[in-house]
This record gives sequence, structure tokens and C-alpha cells, in this order.
Amino acid sequence: MLGTGYAQKVLIPMDLSQTDHLKAYGLTYWALTKNIQTEWLLNYRGGSFLLDAESFLIAECRIRGVSFEQLSISQAQSIYDEVQSEKTNMDVVKLEKPPRIAVYTPPGSRPWDDAVTMVLEYAEVKYDKIWDEEVLREKLSDYDWLHLHHEDFTGQYGKFFANYATAPWYIQQVTLLETTAKKMGFKKVSELKRAIVQKIKSYIEQGGFMFAMCSATDSYDIALAAARTDICETMFDGDPVQPGYDTKIDFSQTFAFEKFEVYTDPYRYEYSTIDVDASFRVNNQAVDYFTLFDFSAKYDPVPTMLTQCHANVIKNFLGQTTAFHKEQIKKSVTVLAEREGTDEVKYLHGNVGRGTFTWYGGHDPEDYQHAVGDPPTDISLHKNSPGYRLILNNILFPAAKKKKQKT
Repeated sequence: MLGTGYAQKVLIPMDLSQTDHLKAYGLTYWALTKNIQTEWLLNYRGGSFLLDAESFLIAECRIRGVSFEQLSISQAQSIYDEVQSEKTNMDVVKLEKPPRIAVYTPPGSRPWDDAVTMVLEYAEVKYDKIWDEEVLREKLSDYDWLHLHHEDFTGQYGKFFANYATAPWYIQQVTLLETTAKKMGFKKVSELKRAIVQKIKSYIEQGGFMFAMCSATDSYDIALAAARTDICETMFDGDPVQPGYDTKIDFSQTFAFEKFEVYTDPYRYEYSTIDVDASFRVNNQAVDYFTLFDFSAKYDPVPTMLTQCHANVIKNFLGQTTAFHKEQIKKSVTVLAEREGTDEVKYLHGNVGRGTFTWYGGHDPEDYQHAVGDPPTDISLHKNSPGYRLILNNILFPAAKKKKQKT
């Protein structure tokens, strides 16, 4: 290893040699805020990062417990030669600036309610919390990247009515949603959420990046599809489901899903046929995995960035929305990961206008079957989690310099 004064580059390896993969993302994000030249080496040692050698960067690596290697000019050039060779499925992508990050989450939500918020906190990546009032007041334009907390965009309060209607936390949630809807001029929560999904859709069409997990994925698409009808029963909005609602479901408005059936039964803890039934797998955790797809780094850089990892077979995890039935995914959507041998898609990506959406099934990558009231995950025990890495790929890919299209 070279002394700091002689090193020209610092390599942040992302293979099995990395001591803390999650903080490595946070360090890379921090380096962008300090205007340090940063490059993402796609498919090189697990998707490593190459940065200009600065003494304060090296000190920060040590403070955060992130493994690094100091490289000479010739050593760095050797890596460039390997990565850019036409014989390898690798590439180098320059990261230009740190994306401005917002998490759409209700006031008073706790960090451990949401895997994305938890891992952003652990990785030391700054973000702002926004909710309905900020969205309706056009604050989304202040951000490059938006994560949707585990929201129910259909207006059915997470479909927790059957099991938790008398629970204090559920009553508080309903009160908050109804108060917010009234404050913003809506008669029903479902009407408020309908306006929210349209604002988010416009944000993405204009170039925003949206990431969501668990029920914020399918409930978002269902809300788009059901914009012209009422799929909420009386206990949710004061009147019954609109007769013939199923004939007014418009799949042309959705991002990812089509040909699905909406479940309006308030006692059924499921939104639609989009999600797979994973209840039978609860006792099969040891054999439950999903597999990442391989993409061409030089010709398909976006899905390649989103799937960078030191493992390609990853422990599965459940959620209210665990995974998506492949037959109900639009052909325009890119499948990033699936449960091999089944029709279950775990991770997907697509384009809407000038922006993109990426959806990841499940609640918490290191909590196989998360239940209401469970203690928070101690992420320091999972600093090399492949499942959490997929989340953090998403905060850096908007920073990537866009390649010019060949004419």
C-alpha cells in the first residue's frame, strides 16, 4: 500500500474484502458532496468505487470503518484497462453530483418503520422528510430522488382494519390521514392520495427518480388505475365501493402492472392479485432466495448499476407486498431479480417520461417476516447485507453521468 502522498487514486472495493458495504455507499455519497472525482466501476470487484486520493478522504474512510486501497497511477490505469476492455462485462461510470433525497413519510414516523430510512441513517446519507402537504405544494421539484415510505395510496389505511381497528396506533394513523385530507381540501383520504400519486407521476415524468418497497409499490399502481372509480368500503371513506368498479380500472395509467384484479374486501390483508402469496413460506426461510439478473455494463448501464452486489443469490424477505407475479408486469418493465423457478419478480425498474421508477418487494432485507411492533433491525449487525446494498444502489445511480446516445 502506498503512502498518502504518493497515491493518485483510492479504490473502495465492494467485493467480499469490504468491511462495511453500507457505509461505503455513504462515504461515496459524502465524497460527491466534497467535489471529489468519483467513478463507479461496474462489475469490477462487486461494483467498486474509484476516487481521487485526498488525505481527508482517506481519513474519512478510517473514521467510518470502510476498507480502501491506495493506488498509483499505473495501478489505476491497469484497472481502467481491464474495466474498459471489450473482453469484459465491465464499465466505468462517472458520478457527477450527490442527488437531493426526499423520503415521503408521515409526520412522527420512526426510522425503524422503513428499511430505506434505516439504511440511509446507518450509511450517513442526508435526506429530507416530506409528506402530503409538501407534495401538493410542489416541493418535489426540490429533489432528484424520492423514496415512498410504506404508504397505502388506495385510501384503505394499509388494510389493517381487520386485525388492528381498535389498536391505538391504527386509530392515530386514521386520524392523521383524515385530518390531513380535510386540511388540504379533500372529503376523503382516497381523494387526497389520488392527488398525491398524480403529483408524483408528474414529478417522475419531468425527470425524477422514484424508489419504493413493499406496499408502496402495488398500492401506487392500483391508485393510478382506479382514479375514475371508488374501491374503498364504507369503513374507509363513509360510502360503499362503487358498483362496477372493476370495469373502470384503467391499466393504461399504471407504471408497472396490468391485468390485475383489485381486492376490495376490507377483511382481506391484500390489495390485489399483483402480490404473490408468501404465507406458506414462513417456515421455509432457510431455502428462500431470489436471484439477480446479469446485464451488459457497456450497453445497459442503468440496470447494471441497480444490481451491483457482491452476491447474486440473496436471502429473500417477506412483506405486505413480497413480490410481483410476472404475468402481471408490463413488457416495457425491466426485471432485475426473480425467485428462480417461479413467476415471482422481486425487483424491477422502468421509465416514465424523462424519469424512472424502481420497485423492490418485501419489507426489510434482514428481517424475514417483519410484524407490527417488532423491534428495529440493528443494521450494524448486517453491514455487508446484499439485500440492503440493492437499496443503496438506487441513491447513487441518479448521480451517474448520462451517456450520449449514438446516432
